[in-house]
Amino acid sequence: MTAEPLDATVVTTLVRDATAAPSMHNAQPWRFRYLADRGAIRLFGDPGRAMTRADPEQRALHLGCGAALFNLRVAVAHAGREPDTALLPDPAEPWLLAEVDTDRPVRPDDDLAALHPAIHRRHTSRFPFTDEDVPSGILDGLRAAARMEGARLHMPGAWHVQEVLDLLHDAESRESLDPEAREELLRWTGAPGGATSSGDGIPAHAFGPRQHDVTAPVRDFAAGRAVAGRGSATFEKRPQLALLGTPHDNVLDWLTAGQALERVLLQATSDGLVTSLTSQALEWPELRWALRDPSSPMGHVQMVIRLGYGPEGPETPRRPVEDVLEFA
Repeated sequence: MTAEPLDATVVTTLVRDATAAPSMHNAQPWRFRYLADRGAIRLFGDPGRAMTRADPEQRALHLGCGAALFNLRVAVAHAGREPDTALLPDPAEPWLLAEVDTDRPVRPDDDLAALHPAIHRRHTSRFPFTDEDVPSGILDGLRAAARMEGARLHMPGAWHVQEVLDLLHDAESRESLDPEAREELLRWTGAPGGATSSGDGIPAHAFGPRQHDVTAPVRDFAAGRAVAGRGSATFEKRPQLALLGTPHDNVLDWLTAGQALERVLLQATSDGLVTSLTSQALEWPELRWALRDPSSPMGHVQMVIRLGYGPEGPETPRRPVEDVLEFA
């Protein structure tokens, strides 16, 4: 049975949900097009919003778009339609990353809609977490969420967590000595008149406090700048980390990882956890390879996730939907 075409108000709401996804430096590197005659929503990557220094292969850009795609699938299911999704549907258009057909009613066994309430509750938290352990049952559920999207979620042991932290500190040192990396970071984070004035980037209020002792993998987006009213705090001594990875490392893997990442984050939010993402070591190829556990079947680490219990992070800006959505 074919459903009626979606009207413009519904499509706008679906895309607004999609754009609540996380992306590197909150650059929001996506565009959407609704094809009314086919009842399909197309997702395009926007290379003009790529991080040329930190993400030269545009891996992180594709992860962000994959996360937005997962949110779109959840929103479509919540609206009562089945999100039939095709990745990279047209080889002649490499920046056409996905097409979601919405012309059939949602299947009774589709569980995506249950995650919809978490879409706008999920915010990156760069605040201290408690040292309370996440129960094994919840961790098992997060692993299952990643597997449902074709990725793996690995919870490193104590020795591996320390290795990850050491690699992240190494990446921070490299970034501090790289003028291009520093300039790119400043352009997208909290600078007056910078990206955050147009509904993107990371505003200063989302930086979180400075760490007394650097024990948690939380990137300091202040990058040495003084931020009015920003205090300091003691962070958790035993950060709980998860590594999200895929067997291979191509565009399809990146889109797969992005969808898995967002499913994990929405499931974590539904379970009462707070999360933040760490990508510094992933931005240096020699460090990224060293992140993986050699005993794990995971081939390529795509994201480091910090999770636990603590204060929710603040909302970060989003571009107006009319800036990213067109009707055809």
